[in-house]
Amino acid sequence: MRVGVAQVNPTVGDLAGNVERCLDAVERAAAGGAELVVLPEMVIPGYPPRDILYDPGFVTAVGEATRDLAARAVGLPPLVVGTVVPSGRATPGHPGLLNAAAVLERGEVRAVVGKRLLPSGDVFFENRWFVPGSPSRPITLAGCRVGLMVSEDLWDEGHPEHPAADLEAAGAALLVVISASPFRRGILERRLHHARRAALPLVYANLCGATDELIFDGRSFVLGADGAVLTRLAGFEEEVAAVDLDAGPQPTPEAPGPDEELYRALVLGVRDFAAKNRLERAVLGLSGGVDSAVAAVLAADALGPGRVTAVTIPSRFTDPRSTACAGELAGQLGVALEEVALEPLHAAAEACLGELPGHGTGAENVQARLRMLVLMAVVNRRGGFLLNTTNKTEASLGYGTLYGDLAGSLCPLADLTKPEVVRLARWLHATRRLIPRFVLERPPSAELAPGQVDPFDYGVVAPAMEELVRADRSDSSLRRSEHKRRQMGVVLKVSERAFGTGRLIPITRR
Repeated sequence: MRVGVAQVNPTVGDLAGNVERCLDAVERAAAGGAELVVLPEMVIPGYPPRDILYDPGFVTAVGEATRDLAARAVGLPPLVVGTVVPSGRATPGHPGLLNAAAVLERGEVRAVVGKRLLPSGDVFFENRWFVPGSPSRPITLAGCRVGLMVSEDLWDEGHPEHPAADLEAAGAALLVVISASPFRRGILERRLHHARRAALPLVYANLCGATDELIFDGRSFVLGADGAVLTRLAGFEEEVAAVDLDAGPQPTPEAPGPDEELYRALVLGVRDFAAKNRLERAVLGLSGGVDSAVAAVLAADALGPGRVTAVTIPSRFTDPRSTACAGELAGQLGVALEEVALEPLHAAAEACLGELPGHGTGAENVQARLRMLVLMAVVNRRGGFLLNTTNKTEASLGYGTLYGDLAGSLCPLADLTKPEVVRLARWLHATRRLIPRFVLERPPSAELAPGQVDPFDYGVVAPAMEELVRADRSDSSLRRSEHKRRQMGVVLKVSERAFGTGRLIPITRR
């Protein structure tokens, strides 16, 4: 049997566009000889639609889009596609939907299998909209008895229900798993571990692309009955493959190292945030520090250098080498660099505010907010969005100024600790000769006071704060700064525990 695997990149709510992407992928798989085509979880509505699912009009439209795909796929191989289906079990305040794998064949929705195990931890709240599907039996597709599962149904270790075992016992010869599993470091190995426990040939189609904080890495795969990888699709990009289940393992590209994998994930997150929100340009402050340097490279790779504007804002406290390094990096990347001196604004603010800000942190915060005034003026003039350059350690400590350096629509580095940002910068320097050496070697500084350096040993404080975040614990720094993080932009999630929808800590507490 020859199976098509299509990891596509849908947009939440773009039902017509998502159907077109699916149809194009099915046609390409059919051209490769596929007898059955598998597409990812929730690919028709896009994932995650979250509370849009409370709108019955949206659910109806998803059903119509699913039937439209079935009608337009007449003459093509049968396909398995992720969609949303009413379960008939709606209750007051709950839409009662199924997160479903639909079988489309001969112009019709032939069968629907609902997801049985609904995740409800971290960024997942599926019990809010969905009800568990019922046990299903294998379906004959292209002459093969196929068992269908949706994402979490494969991750059933220690769970009283075992969908894979049930399907195997019912005579399935092939397991098909549709998935929308977000990227986290090390996640591919965990997917393969669970897939290999099934002891059957298995096709795993994973979503590709990014929606807000979530990055879906693709890397779909096909396993033989012995657990050997017959093929694995690319990471962080759309791809369609037709795989002969009776052939042996096919050559696959060498997997990227952890630094490249992380970098490609972040680039995808920035690219899709801009593309799916129809934002033509990214603007960021390029300070001569390591965080803004890495963010600038990300933006240039994600959008192309012609769609990035970097702004350097030297003040009376700025080391001239910082400004020089900003210019050097902008030149290497080919991005536009604007220089706006802070001194006129700073002097005017001092004259206007007098003793109101006081000294120390208050005076420094004025400068940080004036810098943001400049950056947002550039956004207003150029269009697009502001890229925030805060890292996770700074966000954990609350080491940032509200309405100053914490502003911005998207935070690509806010799930990377300070040492992780430095490691990524060193990798960029080693592999592409980017990031000036002064930026890599200088002590971290906000340059808001004479001779200022950050008051932390990041090698000690970063892992300590990360341990607290991952354990859902707090210390005084985390508690005091919760309100700041609530007002930050979207944080691209690349770890098991990021700031965002997966960490719901109250601001008001004792």
